[in-house]
Amino acid sequence: MLADTLKNYNVILATRSPRRRELFKGLDIPFSIAPNYDINETPPTSMRLLDVPSYLAESKSDQYPKPLAENDILITADTLVVCDNELMGKPMDRKDAIRMLHKLSNNKHEVLTGVCIRTTDKKRMFDVSTYVYFRRLKKSEIEYYVDNYQPYDMAGSYGVQEWLGYIAVERIEGSYYNVMGLPVQRLYAELMEFMDD
Repeated sequence: MLADTLKNYNVILATRSPRRRELFKGLDIPFSIAPNYDINETPPTSMRLLDVPSYLAESKSDQYPKPLAENDILITADTLVVCDNELMGKPMDRKDAIRMLHKLSNNKHEVLTGVCIRTTDKKRMFDVSTYVYFRRLKKSEIEYYVDNYQPYDMAGSYGVQEWLGYIAVERIEGSYYNVMGLPVQRLYAELMEFMDD
């Protein structure tokens, strides 16, 4: 069991997302939450869209403000939505959230999560992609969701586990948990390999 392998380690999850915290908790691995810290989240302008989540996850790891102890394992992640070649992070405001959801309506988008696992002497990176298909949404449905759920801390302006996910998602190709913000199955497998290296 991975929990036994990690029992002498301090696993640190660096995230402000309550969804990531809840998903990681489901792995039954003891962990602590890193204190909040600010990072520069601006990727190079020449970077391919599909590489941005991994770049940001690694940046969050590299900019962690405290030196890691010998038994620390730091985990960072970043999730973004790509639709019609537009990279969608968190919306700036109500108008931006509504704009994003109109674009996702009756369309396919890709949810990308980059993850970085780091100790004092090694680092492991991976990313996971999931395709999500929305039915056509009414303007009133989009506005109801934004006004009642205020998805301003979510990439693409929605949470798949919330009301909009219930009524909009026609199908998903790939990890459902990745759409929530953390591909826990892949993370578990990568952690096992990381500890065996």
